[in-house]
Amino acid sequence: MLVKSGRREQILQTLAGMLESPHAVKITTAALAAKLDVSEAALYRHFASKAQMFEGLIEFIEQTLFSLINKLTAKEKSGIKQIEGILFLLLGFSEKNPGMTRVLVGDALVNEDDRLQIRINQLHDRLEATLKQALRFAADEQEIAAGLDVAARANFLICYVIGRWQQFVKSNFKRTPMEYWEIQRRELFLTDLLSISFLERNF
Repeated sequence: MLVKSGRREQILQTLAGMLESPHAVKITTAALAAKLDVSEAALYRHFASKAQMFEGLIEFIEQTLFSLINKLTAKEKSGIKQIEGILFLLLGFSEKNPGMTRVLVGDALVNEDDRLQIRINQLHDRLEATLKQALRFAADEQEIAAGLDVAARANFLICYVIGRWQQFVKSNFKRTPMEYWEIQRRELFLTDLLSISFLERNF
């Protein structure tokens, strides 16, 4: 979650907390101000609009996810392990941040400024591109089967993640993103993905 280091961060923290309500309701600046025990005018001293507040949350999500992913890929020398780690990271972040998951799937952005959904779509595209890059690295290391369509596989993997996020939100946070992970991770890395040499080295 966000660290409360100032009023701006406190506003975003409170907004994220309000989004964690299992019964989705449209959050107004009046309700947010009441939660913070300040006036709406006080909110607008830090953000020009509610859309800008959501943009602040999206920026936090983006910076957090890619900071963690960059650390993972710098440390992990196996492309397959990078992919598995990225998926685990994306599901784990969601499980710890249910309110932000509502932003990630666009549920919290219904009836908000259209540019917010465009921003989330761009974030999804960046995540898919990151998975594609890890798959290409795995191909260079001969960890994945020759001839595998890395673009199609990256799309499949990001669809899996978004689907888990969606189920988490639509179940009012009862179906956690990590549910069945230990079983499903094996299904995601079947022998149509892994090369014979990688299987021989690791299994």
